[in-house]
Amino acid sequence: MRTLCALPDKYIYSLVVTLVVTWLPGAALSLSLQQAEKLALATDPLVLRHQASSRAYSAESTANSTLPDPKLRLGVFNVPLDTFSTTEDPSTQLRVGIQQEFPRGDSTELKQQQSQWLAQAAMAQAKDESLKLLMNVRDTYLNLYYEVKAAAIVNDAHQLFSKLVKITEDQYAAGRANQQDVIRADLELSRLEDRLTKIKSSEDEYRAYLAQWIGELAWQDIDSHLPTLPAIPAEDIDINELLTRHPSVMAETAKIEASRTMIDVARQDYKPGVGAFVEYRRRFGENIDGSDRSDMMAAMVTVDIPLFTENRQDKNVAAREESANAARYSRDDRLRVLKRMLDKDRAVYRRLGEREYIYRNKLVSSAVNNAEASLNAYQSGVTEFTTLMRARITELDVRLESLRIKVDRMRAQARLLYITGEQQ
Repeated sequence: MRTLCALPDKYIYSLVVTLVVTWLPGAALSLSLQQAEKLALATDPLVLRHQASSRAYSAESTANSTLPDPKLRLGVFNVPLDTFSTTEDPSTQLRVGIQQEFPRGDSTELKQQQSQWLAQAAMAQAKDESLKLLMNVRDTYLNLYYEVKAAAIVNDAHQLFSKLVKITEDQYAAGRANQQDVIRADLELSRLEDRLTKIKSSEDEYRAYLAQWIGELAWQDIDSHLPTLPAIPAEDIDINELLTRHPSVMAETAKIEASRTMIDVARQDYKPGVGAFVEYRRRFGENIDGSDRSDMMAAMVTVDIPLFTENRQDKNVAAREESANAARYSRDDRLRVLKRMLDKDRAVYRRLGEREYIYRNKLVSSAVNNAEASLNAYQSGVTEFTTLMRARITELDVRLESLRIKVDRMRAQARLLYITGEQQ
């Protein structure tokens, strides 16, 4: 029987996804956005990588707070090479000693602090990757939702245009329409079929994108209801405070603190390092008077003397200071990018809301009424077929654009949720 560890990664991934789906409350045949989010977060390797890095730095901080291991020194000294006797020569000794090195200044505590800052940075990066993942999954799912709903709208239009073809043929048979109307109706019907094919192609692309996070479940039916997202913060909130708390900025801040700590570590090299050594010396044989030779001991302290600091200590401190500057510039750039993204997506979200209101309250109903009126007028012989087709195509385009606006506004909302640091 094969063990779990012996299974290929793709089978382990499928097993994890199956277990998660089974656990999800309300799991059904249709895939909701919330289920897709939970599946993606449960198995995303980037999030897991940063979490593992954080645990590694935490373990490293404990190791850095510990003194170096002592060294055991064991040896036999002054053994005559002609006889290899340990009792013949009075200077022959067995020596056993312990040597301990003590790091310079406060470098041990400072390295521990640096590892703790790096652990915080890695955990903040894991949170940032989670937010990015949520944004990307939401964006892909919403685009997929649009394509599925657009296909349904076009299918409805296809049925209507099929009826128009029949009506036009009847009108032509009765002598109230010309052959061009019949050809135009068939042409528009074929264009709808081509439009539906392109929509299905886009749907397959978005399902493939979604599959990179949730596997084969991306190919099942999705929930027919428009997804819901958490509310975004009000626009009167303090932007600087909001962006400063963003996980990507917090990660950069932690890296700055780690870099500053390494400056202090480098400055410890100006201080002397200390080593201590204690040794027991066992002497063999007897003195001339027949008494045992007395054992001996030795104790020693070594001290580093940092006299020539120009090429090592000075340059090392300068390098660490520049690393801290680079980390600070990186954080400033990240804040600037987030601010630009926030301003842009807030404007997009606001304007799409205005357009959504217009389509919901005016354009959609007007397009439907215009199409119905054009059909009645055409059947009554009051208007031309071209006017009828233009009205039907306009109705289709308005319906698709109304759906597109709804979805795009939610996509902008998903981006704003990432920028404002929303966390599930």
